Amino acid sequence: MDKVTRFFWFCSGAHVDTLKKYPLEHNKYFGIGATIFFTALFASLSGGYAMYFVFNGDAFAVGFAILFGLLWGTAIFNMDRYIVSSINKEGTTNQQILQASPRILLAIMIGIVISRPLELKIFDKEIRQKLKTAYLKGQHSKIDTLKKTYDEKYSMELAKVADLKKEKDSLEKDVNRSRVQLNEEVFGEKNNQTSGIVGYGTYAKQKQTVLQEKTDRLKTVTANAEKLDQYLGQRKDYEGLNNMRLFSEHQLDSLAKVAGFADRNWALGQLTYNENGTRDLDTYLAISFIGYLFILFECLPVFVKLMSARGPYDIAIAKKQESDAHFAERDKERDISVIDSVYDHHLDEDIKRRKRTIANRSDNDRERHRYD
Repeated sequence: MDKVTRFFWFCSGAHVDTLKKYPLEHNKYFGIGATIFFTALFASLSGGYAMYFVFNGDAFAVGFAILFGLLWGTAIFNMDRYIVSSINKEGTTNQQILQASPRILLAIMIGIVISRPLELKIFDKEIRQKLKTAYLKGQHSKIDTLKKTYDEKYSMELAKVADLKKEKDSLEKDVNRSRVQLNEEVFGEKNNQTSGIVGYGTYAKQKQTVLQEKTDRLKTVTANAEKLDQYLGQRKDYEGLNNMRLFSEHQLDSLAKVAGFADRNWALGQLTYNENGTRDLDTYLAISFIGYLFILFECLPVFVKLMSARGPYDIAIAKKQESDAHFAERDKERDISVIDSVYDHHLDEDIKRRKRTIANRSDNDRERHRYD
């Protein structure tokens, strides 16, 4: 238990040797350190999960996720530890709040960043369903766009096919009607379209000729329509329209499973809206509260440090800082004195050395003049 306590004290950024002297402060810094540690743990899980989706499908996706999660959690731990330990309890409440405001803003940003991947995991089932719906709508839209482009590009051929089919339908009706009239004429049935004479006479031959002309025309129109249909079918293959199919349920599941971080993040945002574009308040509040929870959890160590009264540990740390600052000043003065003394010594030595040099030079000059 002592090792766990010391570990959480270390997480809080406290000076352990000083904190051990004040038992009343132990629990406070134990709680602050535990909050910082678990925030870093959640950040590690969040970052690892986000990186897993970045490399989803790769053989080393799990390894990358673990490595990045550890790095991300360590970075968040270091920032949180610095934020909390750097809050000075010496100033007034307003001064402390002003001092902590940039750190609170940073904590809010960190809370938002670490909460998003965990929100993606919590709403994974709803996100996959939203992605499947979006992919299906996208495929519908793609097919409709291709079909519209095809219709515009081959509008003349399509209109001609429609005319040929319309003519074909009309000719089929005329051929059937003419065949009935021919049979009535041959069998002598009397009406306003027949003569009533039994046998294959003049009127029957005329009706036979008309029937044959209509039949030949029908064959021609049918052949032309088939050729044009075949040509348009080839054009559909060329334009890719025949190859477009709606995704099956299995394909949609596969696409949603391998969706990237950006797609899943978009789908999470879309969960807060209904089909008609109105806000889905229940889902919006559920997602928002998770984000607010992590933001509060990230800001909690700073708030605890701000709300706590100035205790004996804070006083001891302030005195320690004053004594260290005084020692640093005295140490600076000592270094200055040593430097000055050494400099004076070097100066005296340089003066003596130069005097000797000048004296030697004068002796040499006198000896040279005596020789001359």
